[in-house]
Amino acid sequence: MTVLPNAAVDRRTVLLAGLSAGAGAVAAAALPSAAAAADAVFQHGIASGDPLPGGILLWTRVTPTPESTPASGLGPQVEVTWQVATDAGFGAVVRSGTVTTGPDRDHTVKIDVDGLSPATTYWYRFGLAGTWSPTGRTMTAPAAADAVARLRAGVVSCANWEAGWFSAYRHLAERGDLNLVIHLGDYLYEYGTGEFDAGGKVVRRTAPEHETLTLADYRTRHALYKTDPDLKALHASVPWIITWDDHEVANDMWSGGAENHTPGAEGDFAARVAAARQAYAEWMPVRLAADGHIYRRLRYGDLFELSMLDLRTYRSEQADGADVDDPDRTIAGAGQLSWLTDGLVGSTAIWKLVGNPVMISRLDVLTLPAWLLGPLGELIGVPQNGVVINADQWDGYNADRERLVDTLRAHRTKDVVFLTGDIHTSWANELTTKDTGPANPAAAEFVVPSVTSDNINDYLGTAAGGPLSLLAASLIRATNPHVRWVETDGHGYGVLEVTRSRCRMDWYHLADRTRKDTTVKWVQGWSVGRGSSKIRKESAPA
Repeated sequence: MTVLPNAAVDRRTVLLAGLSAGAGAVAAAALPSAAAAADAVFQHGIASGDPLPGGILLWTRVTPTPESTPASGLGPQVEVTWQVATDAGFGAVVRSGTVTTGPDRDHTVKIDVDGLSPATTYWYRFGLAGTWSPTGRTMTAPAAADAVARLRAGVVSCANWEAGWFSAYRHLAERGDLNLVIHLGDYLYEYGTGEFDAGGKVVRRTAPEHETLTLADYRTRHALYKTDPDLKALHASVPWIITWDDHEVANDMWSGGAENHTPGAEGDFAARVAAARQAYAEWMPVRLAADGHIYRRLRYGDLFELSMLDLRTYRSEQADGADVDDPDRTIAGAGQLSWLTDGLVGSTAIWKLVGNPVMISRLDVLTLPAWLLGPLGELIGVPQNGVVINADQWDGYNADRERLVDTLRAHRTKDVVFLTGDIHTSWANELTTKDTGPANPAAAEFVVPSVTSDNINDYLGTAAGGPLSLLAASLIRATNPHVRWVETDGHGYGVLEVTRSRCRMDWYHLADRTRKDTTVKWVQGWSVGRGSSKIRKESAPA
């Protein structure tokens, strides 16, 4: 049985091993100048993503001259060297090469490395004009037929720069036991300064300070995020598997527009999408298809297949009332939905995981009070009149959800787990529809909180964990029996552990997102056993 490599690593080795131009040790006296040179050239870090059994995607950005700043369009074409080795000292380089980059792609570099061994830890680095980047550590996926015992992943969503520090990323990077990170969208936000912050407080100012609209704007915003030291540390420590949600372009985006886009005043929406997507393709360690689509499937031996969804590009415009049952309206698009259902039904993996940007479980809010509907509506788009449906989640697209669940039940497909972001809060759900009933759910759903973005207590202006928040959670559960647990205030992350017998999520919340040095604590754990879609509460991990 394949045992995936342990992610524990000496942090000094990670940061400094790549500073040597050769395989020998770096002289101690040379470290400060070498580190300064690396910081100047590789200001935005390094990253890896989309692991395959024989390959990995590597990313960096170089600043070859002082004027070669992001989105400037300035600076020369340069040749960047890359190396992949089986040791941190690069004594055993197994793959290497050079690639040209320049202002046409904002001096970013993406290398799709092949010819690697499955289930193997590798070290990688980039070089420019004699200066080496810090060293990154990555891992390839096991071969498709390998029997894999366990995998552990960090799961994150919704990182708003102005609302706090990315301490969640720091705590994940320091764990030392992760095989990968799954990011479910809203990696960045498009708003201008003060438009979406920490409950009315700007913790740190964004750039550009206006709302992102153009290619230069989106490039600048991506570059800003990748100067965050905690984000850079987590990218350098393990490979990421990422999808996008709405804020990578504009709030509540659909195929033809967005709530946060004003035609005319803010230009053509298609042009804005094209600019955002180009910047995303340049700046993110993600493998896009030739036609630009991001939904894709990655496999880890026989343990699981992970289907990462795109629920923005193909969806119909959000609607309220009876329109949510219209079979012609879609959240996924016919092609993607068929790809998803066929993949889940036909999978030979033990677990079928779905990277799901918005919540698929039903949320009945008809009987919730007005004081809760206000902030809840801010988070998830619930109409103020108390209509049951949240139009921006799967609730607003009942036909697609019914098609998906009906297909799973018709084929008796078991062991499906949705991993969800977007809603900024923490949930453990059982997926039910009008046909399944609460006793017979079709799948499990684990929803992770935001890294920093506002949630219920932030909108209410109350302390985290206060009486109103506790009452809100109780009311949600009372009207939604398939919601086994919900916590409405915490910011942080999830840690997913997948074994052959169960799939478990543990939730960790930060003490204070506005403090760089904030602590973190475990708050809840839920799991689903193989062959069952009923979830159960777990005790704290040992």
